Amino acid sequence: MERFNLLGGELEHTSDRDGYRHRATAVGERLGAEQIGGSVYELAAGDQTFPYHFHHGVEEWLLVLDGTPILRSPGGEQELRPGDVVCFPSGPDGAHAVRGPGRVLILSANRSPSIAVYPDSDKVGTRPGRGSAGDRLDFRRGDAVDYWEGE
Repeated sequence: MERFNLLGGELEHTSDRDGYRHRATAVGERLGAEQIGGSVYELAAGDQTFPYHFHHGVEEWLLVLDGTPILRSPGGEQELRPGDVVCFPSGPDGAHAVRGPGRVLILSANRSPSIAVYPDSDKVGTRPGRGSAGDRLDFRRGDAVDYWEGE
């Protein structure tokens, strides 16, 4: 049986995108999980995991392992501490972004397909897809067409 230490385990992946720099490991994959996904992120002060977003049909949890990350949610911003856990329900009430400094574990139900909405940029993202950012496709909601368009 595989194991991973959340507090000190090696983080294998890096993101060098401005504002979203982090180190991370897909813990769920390392453990061979199929129904629950989980990733550990280590964030420097001011850097985020992902843009402000919410999911349809997928609940996520955040557990703070170290540091004092800032959580942005529909209720505003709040500083979190080690041991804090937050649930992001499916839908707009679960919108969130996490900004460092800190080390956090984010858990989610592995559902496919998955739909994410990015309120700040008015985009919708799908997984799985065939996009360049991993396995995602993103669309501006303003580009939406009528259901019968092209039929």
